[in-house]
Parts: sequence; C-alpha cells; structure tokens
Amino acid sequence: VSNTDGSITSTVSANTESGFSIVSYTGTGANATVGHGLDSAPEMIIFKERNGATNWPVYHSGLSSAAYALELNQTLAQFSYPAYFQSTDPTSSVFYIGTDTYINNNTDNYIAYCFHSVEGFSKFGSYTGNGNADGTFVYTGFRPAFVILKRTDSANAWVMYDTARETENVHNSILLVESYGAETTTSNTLDIISNGFKLRSSEGATNASGGSYIYMAFAENPFKYSNAR
Repeated sequence: VSNTDGSITSTVSANTESGFSIVSYTGTGANATVGHGLDSAPEMIIFKERNGATNWPVYHSGLSSAAYALELNQTLAQFSYPAYFQSTDPTSSVFYIGTDTYINNNTDNYIAYCFHSVEGFSKFGSYTGNGNADGTFVYTGFRPAFVILKRTDSANAWVMYDTARETENVHNSILLVESYGAETTTSNTLDIISNGFKLRSSEGATNASGGSYIYMAFAENPFKYSNAR
C-alpha cells in the first residue's frame, strides 16, 4: 500500500504480526523520512539501491548509536556516518535517511527491509564476547532456526548458522553473508539451544573477549500466534 507517514511517500508491504516490512521509495537527495508500515520501531533495516551496483547500508539498534552503520556486503567494523540515517533512530512510523547516494540519491529507487523483534518469533540484539570456549549465552526466548552474527568493533565477516544444514550441536558449518563462497567448517562454533544460543569458541568473528556483536535470529517453531489443538 501507499504510505504517507514520511516526507517521502513509500510503497509498503508489511506484516505487523511478524515484525517485517518491505519498503520501496524514490530518493530526493535531501534529508528525509520514510514510512515503514510497522507498529513498532524497526531494530534492523537493510537498504539497497535498485538502480546501480552499490553497497548495502545496514541500520541496527545494537550499534553504538544511529550515527553508526554497517554494510551487508562488507566485513567492515561499524563506522560513524550520519549521511546514512541522520544519526536518528527509527520511530514506530518512519525511518530517517540522509543524503548519501547509497540510500537517497535524487530520483533513484531503493528497497528497505525492516525488522523488529517479536516474542517467540524473532530477536534482534547485541552481546559482548567473553573469549572462552564456555562462551557467552544469548537469550532469544526460542530455539533459533537461523542466526546471523556480526562483530561491530573490528572488521569481521557476517557469519550465518542454521538448523537445516546442520541439525545437531556443536554448529560449525557456516555461510558468510558478504561472500559468494561455498559453506565452510569453522572454529567459530556455537550451540543452538531451546531458548537461545551459546558461543563455544574464542574466535574473533563470534566471541572475542570484550568484543561487541550484533545478531538476528528467527525461531525454529514460532509459537507467538500458533493455535492450540
């Protein structure tokens, strides 16, 4: 549907129960707001220009502030760049875009994938590594089927785990989001358990001592809106 909540009119497909929307908009080259169609502020937004070969800006609430960003196709640490999000967190109705051409070039077309946590269904957050094989435990409130981790305080890969390719702990078969390479066996291991995941190595990409990380996780058996039988 057409959404006029922001200064730019967007086209939105939203599922408010699952906390996910897809937003199409046309850039203006000036600071702007864009309606996202959800009923809570997005905790993660992935942007892509549709007209050209450009990077994928990422907003995540687990970064130092909205002045910082990541890029989905890069291994860079978080970097300060107000030209992406105007240093302003999204609200329950709009997100903010700056003047960078990767996110808001005049007359260019963009897509934005917006997510927020839904109890029992999805979780977006952050954690601090402990550098130990008895690693940090991250509570999600469900058994994840799909987890992506990214270190934010230094350059490291976006590491992806799932329970379809590897059904038992310890999980050490990964895909790298920013790479077209085949899956690989890694020492960046974790256990997927009934209420979250637990890191099982001291590797820098997932559990360095004092390292800062963000994650996204989706449930194996979502129960938030399931019906009793």
